Amino acid sequence: MEFVVTLEKDEDGFIVAECPSLPGCLSQGKTRDEARANIKDAIEGYLESLRKHGELL
Repeated sequence: MEFVVTLEKDEDGFIVAECPSLPGCLSQGKTRDEARANIKDAIEGYLESLRKHGELL
């Protein structure tokens, strides 16, 4: 699956990554690469939680 991810720099200089199609699925990193890796993990965890609870997208 592919998801759209947005990246924005916050006021503290961190890069905030969000997956708009998965409500509440956010992560951050010190760099864009770190934020991308972290949101990938967050998306995987989000999807695993949906599967565990029998919920579908």
